[in-house]
Amino acid sequence: MSAKHYLLYGSERYALAILRPLQAAIRERGHEAAWFFDGPGGEELQSGETLLPSTDAVRDFAPIAVLTSSNAVPHFFPGVKTEVFHGFDAGKPRHIYIRGFFDLYCTTGPRDTRAFEAKAREVGHFAVHETGWPKLDPFMRVHGAGDPPPVRAKPAILYHSTFSPSWSAAPVLYETIRDLSRSGRWQWIVTLHPKSDRETVERYRALQGEHLRFATEDNILDLFPQVDMMISDTSSALNEFLLTYKPVVTFKNRRPGPQLIDIDKPELLLPSIERALARPPELMDAVREFADSIHPYRDGRSSERVLDAVDQFIAAGARNPRAKPRNWWRKLKIRRRIRYWGRA
Repeated sequence: MSAKHYLLYGSERYALAILRPLQAAIRERGHEAAWFFDGPGGEELQSGETLLPSTDAVRDFAPIAVLTSSNAVPHFFPGVKTEVFHGFDAGKPRHIYIRGFFDLYCTTGPRDTRAFEAKAREVGHFAVHETGWPKLDPFMRVHGAGDPPPVRAKPAILYHSTFSPSWSAAPVLYETIRDLSRSGRWQWIVTLHPKSDRETVERYRALQGEHLRFATEDNILDLFPQVDMMISDTSSALNEFLLTYKPVVTFKNRRPGPQLIDIDKPELLLPSIERALARPPELMDAVREFADSIHPYRDGRSSERVLDAVDQFIAAGARNPRAKPRNWWRKLKIRRRIRYWGRA
């Protein structure tokens, strides 16, 4: 059997953490993966990873599928256009937003599957297959089983904020986090979205000391085993953290629920931390129920399920009931960005 070719397409650095598990699964099956970036990320590929420099190189590579975490994909690339998502639905607009580029959506869990299947029945130009999220494969293989470990003798807290000014709690909570971290009662790790306001980032970075570390790790999953709880706002990363079955305190979350301790005043942060670290049973039950609804797969094999979904789609004829929309304007923007004016 000849090796199948798969293209891993990225437009942001976060694509590396999401798509590398797929690269590993492709290689384990004896097939070939190559990368194409039209934004940051390609310069960080490692020895042994293949970067294709142009659309012509992509065409010569002839992938059977283009796997991406981006919201759009060049329509002139060959292969089944497959969306694997760059995060969970955190309540921000346009998560369930169909842009007309994809043949196949590989959803993370039952909540998203239901929403995308309803849309697929309505428009008819894409298929849906529930697979889990490839980014989580390495994490789940190590941390996917069982209950979370007991809270540390000196509890550790992760603070993470989204970058959007209308959703970010970082400016509002700065003084509270500064004072709480200086008390020495807990150990803090702070990480902000790469697109966060530079001044805000520098203010938090300046808080580094004995009880607070400003983290610069590319993959926030690496921080999760180091802490006992999280503080956030309306970041999709908080849903990733809930998969550890540990509690999250949020500030003015856009979609609060029983799985979160949501507050609307900075002075409520201290008692909320105390409640989270006490891990009351009703909260922990809600956390587990929510986590299993967005990503029930804890076996670390979501990448394999994505590849199986692509194979099944191709075996079924690689066609959907209706053609994708023409999308002239969006396609033009992608051509201009990549600077490609050749054949589709």
